[in-house]
Amino acid sequence: MKGFVSVQEAAAMVKDGMTIMVGGFLGCGNPYLLIEEILKNGTKDLTVIADDSPRTGRGLAKLIDNRRVKKLITSHVGQNPNVARQTEEGFLDLDLLPQGTLAEMVRAGGAGLGGILTRTGVNTIVEESPWTHSKINIDGVDYLLMKPLHAEIALVTAYKVDKAGNGWCRGTTRNFNELMPMAADLVICEADTVVEIGEIEPENVMIQGMLVDYVVKGEPR
Repeated sequence: MKGFVSVQEAAAMVKDGMTIMVGGFLGCGNPYLLIEEILKNGTKDLTVIADDSPRTGRGLAKLIDNRRVKKLITSHVGQNPNVARQTEEGFLDLDLLPQGTLAEMVRAGGAGLGGILTRTGVNTIVEESPWTHSKINIDGVDYLLMKPLHAEIALVTAYKVDKAGNGWCRGTTRNFNELMPMAADLVICEADTVVEIGEIEPENVMIQGMLVDYVVKGEPR
């Protein structure tokens, strides 16, 4: 880990036009302070890879609501009508993927794989996705070869983060926060609580410190 930074310093690393991954599930586990600061900075034209868009006005949805996201790669948007509205207007480029497929495409990006094979989406509009490379038949079964996902920056959060960058996520905040640091060039983790090295049991480390570049001290929630 390179060190601790302020939320202002961290948010300034996110530039116009970047591709970012955002951890969490329906707003639970989103890095709220980082998102607020990115919004204040006026950062725009972002490509966002996330499990979903939370409901309007919550977490990641604020970037979408304020038209800072130009492309959204995700699995669920039903709680935010602004996604449909902006897509229909032609402002937002939306790529919808099955949730499990999305997760494994992120994992492939982190593991250096050329893609993943899945039966999910065969003979559906998923075949037309720009992230679908081809259809492959193996032993009489059709699979879609999906491309890996990668980002310039991953923004994640954890309830406890030690001074080496290892993180423990409470409850369902673990969703996608554990996965996305694998597949980004730069990883910023927002910590609800900072603890000493050793206070997180090794078996409870969910975000690996060796993947984290910077930690931002957040607020317990």
